[in-house]
Amino acid sequence: MSRRMGESSIQQQPTGLTASPASARENAGAVNCVRTILLAVLIGLISWQQIAAQDSAPAPADRSVGKQPEYSETDRSHWSFLPIENSPAPSFIDDADRQWIATPIDAFILADLKFADLRPAPRADRRTLVRRLYYNLTGLPPTPQEIAAFLEDDSPDAWARLVDRVLASPHYGEKWGQHWLDVIRFAESEGFEYDRHHASAWRFRDYVVRSFNQDKPFDQFTTEQLAGDELAARRGDADPRIDESLRDQIVAAGFHRLGPVRRNAGNPEIAFSRNEVLTEMTDAVGTVFLGLTVGCARCHDHMFDPFKQKDYYRLQAFLAATNEYDAPFVDRDQWSDWKAKTDAIDEQIDKLKDEAGNAPEKQKAEIREQIAELTKQLPPAVPTLFSVQNESARRAPIHLLKRGDDTLPIGEALGMRFPGVLLAEGSRELAADSVHPKTRLAEWVTAADNPLTARVIANRVWQYHFGEALVSTPNDFGLNGATPTHPELLDWLARQLIDSGWSLKSLHRLILTSAVWQQSSRVDEDTLAKSRKVDAKNRLLWKFSRRRLTAEELRDSMLQISGELNSKLTGESVITPVDPELVKLLYKPDQWAVTEDPAEHNRRSTYLIAKRNLKLPFMEVFDQPDLQTSCECREASTHAPQALELLNGEFSNRMAARLARRLEKLSGGSEPQFVDSAFELATGKLPTTAQREAAIEVLRSGLPTRELALALFNLNAFLYVE
Repeated sequence: MSRRMGESSIQQQPTGLTASPASARENAGAVNCVRTILLAVLIGLISWQQIAAQDSAPAPADRSVGKQPEYSETDRSHWSFLPIENSPAPSFIDDADRQWIATPIDAFILADLKFADLRPAPRADRRTLVRRLYYNLTGLPPTPQEIAAFLEDDSPDAWARLVDRVLASPHYGEKWGQHWLDVIRFAESEGFEYDRHHASAWRFRDYVVRSFNQDKPFDQFTTEQLAGDELAARRGDADPRIDESLRDQIVAAGFHRLGPVRRNAGNPEIAFSRNEVLTEMTDAVGTVFLGLTVGCARCHDHMFDPFKQKDYYRLQAFLAATNEYDAPFVDRDQWSDWKAKTDAIDEQIDKLKDEAGNAPEKQKAEIREQIAELTKQLPPAVPTLFSVQNESARRAPIHLLKRGDDTLPIGEALGMRFPGVLLAEGSRELAADSVHPKTRLAEWVTAADNPLTARVIANRVWQYHFGEALVSTPNDFGLNGATPTHPELLDWLARQLIDSGWSLKSLHRLILTSAVWQQSSRVDEDTLAKSRKVDAKNRLLWKFSRRRLTAEELRDSMLQISGELNSKLTGESVITPVDPELVKLLYKPDQWAVTEDPAEHNRRSTYLIAKRNLKLPFMEVFDQPDLQTSCECREASTHAPQALELLNGEFSNRMAARLARRLEKLSGGSEPQFVDSAFELATGKLPTTAQREAAIEVLRSGLPTRELALALFNLNAFLYVE
């Protein structure tokens, strides 16, 4: 991509304002957005008429080998469809500029800042940086001992070594695994009315946590999720109970089962619609890995992007044979014995259900009793792995569907093909029964010359470090999405990721050791006024943007600061006590079976059960995302119920009492020590003189010490990362 991207749209600036290449691209995006809205209005008037006309027309001929090109040069020239460039970092002559640059990332950022006549903010102080780093990588605050160790280390490479040390923490995988779980809408239940639980879905979450901790190459991580079942099937009689890599492949393929599933009321073992299941799978592949809204082409050609309806169903064809599968996690004899007993009883139950259909009411009651008795005789469930498998006999024939309705197929069955705009003209389909279809899909998605995958994940990593992505629509790299503020930097990051062997930790190091990431979030008033006039949203990164802690970080921080956090890694999900009135709203209230061991209730939030139809009120009020769709970016709302939860909530008050008890032990009766320890635990900093005096006055007022502890949980210095 050229640095001139978007510059043709730069308009004459008002006096005193300066446009940078990045802000020019932002302006161009705004103009394009207005045009898109106007176009959408026109389309709203005519598109459904066109579609209605197409409904009765024969299936369109495949033009891939015709004289007319299937996709125009304009279609193919969209920035995200072009090859990733080897963009060299800008160079500088000024000594001050050269001294500020710590990594090539800084050079890209500084070039746009200088163009806009802006300067980067000073480096943040050491206490701010260490707290920012720990929250950014682990989602937990640093301990006073960890802060002190960094403050006392005056070696030149102290920061780089701290970055490596925190990256090696097992809590890194918990924090960054949660980012991934947001994107893939991970849940352990199916949603809709029944919201059935997946008993072993927690293994998928643990797989994600371990993969991040191991710095598993992202291309391998992607391949395992897209095609892990096919990889595992080629390994013969290997035992997943012994072979962890085999187990990971089987579990990773559970990615395809993470979408909500509407079950058939008469037989909840069957999905209401196979087409809905395939739609969830297909849309997830496009959104998560490619950053494309392919689902918009399900009912008709995409309104904005060059994706035809046929492209959508050809992509879906890679998944046509994929069916849910709970792989046995016991030895063969035990599995065979369990299955034989279970199948025999299930057969009797099914027969009774059929008889109940036309039976008189009195006989129905008797049949229900018989079914209940047989259900009690079912052997206990054996451990399984939440996964999928290919079943050629159950492969769904893939057709174009009129308005996406699976009862209205159009034309002949389609084979497999990747989106045509990313292929050479005339590329043909693969046969519908091609072997290892998902492996072929994964190979294309992770190919080094695929222009999307590396850009999409590099953009996500940048977003989680800075709070704002280079492409502000991380799930939409199409024409209706945003253009990158720093296109050359995005390509440079994507290329670095590929060249490092797809190592995310390598990308983290480049970003975290950059000068731009280490900037202060505070600047003087004159600089603030000038910078806001030019770049009010801080897209040019003239300072670091502070952020509020996420719902998980708030809960986990309260637990750690109070000394109550159970830092056990991985394992079965935890169900904590919740208001009984909320539990009664579930289709089956007995699904919410509270974990017996109270110590488990204090585990990190990522290990709490992810149930679609019930979220913990504390987590919900602080914007824990909905689990129905992919969450590309966490919201950070501000409203009264948050203050009420922090001041009056049961969890906040319980943690405040535990913190007060901990501080009393740490201080040994010394009020100044009580206050200093309280502030350092909660905010990472010692109190100012005024804060210390005010806090000591509270302690001497006769109020319970937990009131001061509760006040700390309501400080902005605790709630926000600078």
